Amino acid sequence: MTATRTASASNTSNTSNSPTDIASVATDLDVVVIGAGISGISAAHYLRERCPGTRFAMLEARQSLGGTWDLFRYPGVRSDSDMFTLGFSFRPWNSNQAIADGGKILDYLKDTAHAEGLDGLIRYGHKLREARWDSGIARWTLDIERTYPDGRQETQPLTCRFLFMCSGYYAYDAGHSPTWPGMDDFTGKLVHPQHWPANLDYRDKRVVIIGSGATAVTLLPNMATSAAHVTMLQRSPSYILSMPSRDGVAERLRALLPAGLAHRIVRMKNVLVTLGFYNAARRWPNAIRRVLIKRAARQALGHVDVARDLSPRYNPWDQRLCLAPGGDIFKALRSGRAAIVTDEIASFTPTGLALKSGKTLDADIVVTATGLRVQLMGGAKLFVDGEPIALADTVSYKGMMYSGVPNLASIFGYTNASWTLKAELIAQYVCRLVNHMNKHGYDTCVPRLRPHEHAELPAIGLTSGYIQRAAGELPKQGGRKPWVFYQSYFRDVRLMRWGRVDDGAMRFERRATREVDTPQVADLPSGMKAASR
Repeated sequence: MTATRTASASNTSNTSNSPTDIASVATDLDVVVIGAGISGISAAHYLRERCPGTRFAMLEARQSLGGTWDLFRYPGVRSDSDMFTLGFSFRPWNSNQAIADGGKILDYLKDTAHAEGLDGLIRYGHKLREARWDSGIARWTLDIERTYPDGRQETQPLTCRFLFMCSGYYAYDAGHSPTWPGMDDFTGKLVHPQHWPANLDYRDKRVVIIGSGATAVTLLPNMATSAAHVTMLQRSPSYILSMPSRDGVAERLRALLPAGLAHRIVRMKNVLVTLGFYNAARRWPNAIRRVLIKRAARQALGHVDVARDLSPRYNPWDQRLCLAPGGDIFKALRSGRAAIVTDEIASFTPTGLALKSGKTLDADIVVTATGLRVQLMGGAKLFVDGEPIALADTVSYKGMMYSGVPNLASIFGYTNASWTLKAELIAQYVCRLVNHMNKHGYDTCVPRLRPHEHAELPAIGLTSGYIQRAAGELPKQGGRKPWVFYQSYFRDVRLMRWGRVDDGAMRFERRATREVDTPQVADLPSGMKAASR
């Protein structure tokens, strides 16, 4: 994967600054990273640190970095896991806030990209539409839709040897938006959190939030501070777990230890606590269920019907738990400015909602916090030697690659812990893979099932609505490694950091038969000439 066949130059440049790295202007690269959020920044950091000389660039469809944390702007948007594990291991989270708001997370990502020198490698307004693998040249040809800041668009080609998908798991253009009878009759405002209007004024307004997931649980206490009243309308409850807004252990350790050491200890402590709680919930679901419901009921103090409004129909961690920093949702309920209603919508009315129970809810604003729309690979189409690839027909390899798809990895984080933990492990493993290919002169790596191996289990076992709606599009997983999609950080550490790269399931080949046109080394920026040899 090193630059033995160098890149041809392009006249295009990064829309945000003047790049100095060849990866910012090249049209043929070793690695292309799709996405500039948490996953993309993690990938770029490790490629630069562990694969010196590798020519890579980051393509970001939007005009700014940050991914989720740049897209979502609804009131109170915040992390759904602690920042000591959601933050990067290589750049400690320096605040004592365990749960941080979206703006602070975005600032942290921007600061990290700048401090690491990665912001100059990002090509903004570059969306991958189609990727075609050609075994004859062992390369991906990418069709990139480039959108300029002024709105102009053009399609540009790009080739690379390895495609690293870091674009997340949901569609950015629109969330999941069900329809109900009478929606056109509603005279108030209808808002989806994924596209929150910057000028939405909900002061002294009656607000109904449809949904019971993390977004709804976040919106309710934040909107209740200035709205006349906020109602969270749910078909069925979710588990809501209060946790401190600040990490007292982190505060004490930082006062006693060097910052780096304190960060590592707090990070491991939080990993152990999170996974310990998850494993306890899976082993003793009834006991953990009783504890969670009892704690929530104690904090609600009689302001809800516990059996109806706080008792989910599923076991803990069949779906993600909703966090309430400082118990903010329960404080809003106790204040009388917010309420939970468990019912179903019969129809919209001009002034609100009619429920199947016969009750009505008056509303000036209805927020449809009804979930995400799953979209893998950023919606790009994949082809291998002319054949279209449906991920649902593939089996997940180590939770990061797909059977029969060469030279492509993707990041999908944990559902039971911080996304970043898995993102970093995958990025580190891709670096091991790239270095192994360089060392042995391989052009192609592709996971292949043996004749007797098969898989029917879904790769993601959650019962959450957004996962169930996408069940027909997700890859499968097998019953044994490396075809198991683990939800265990420590198992993945063992597999990703110390497991063999040439494990028998990963096949390596030397297949390239013709060269890509290359410029002379003298034409390259001086800092990259060594990498081209």
